Amino acid sequence: MGRLVRRVLEGYDPVAEWSPDDPSSVEAAQVRLRAELAAGYVAVLADGDDNEPVTELPPDADMIILTMPMGGG
Repeated sequence: MGRLVRRVLEGYDPVAEWSPDDPSSVEAAQVRLRAELAAGYVAVLADGDDNEPVTELPPDADMIILTMPMGGG
């Protein structure tokens, strides 16, 4: 089961879940991911120590994390 989550101060808030075997759940999660990206969130594939940016939902992913871009200076 894959999860789309939003990073918050307390951890993660669930946004969507999907099963790679259920095309309608994958499509629903993809639609939600696109909406979150359009709202200004950045999505990364949580995979060990690497957090690779994504713009499309990989159906076999375990977790995609949404976060707001951080400025620096």
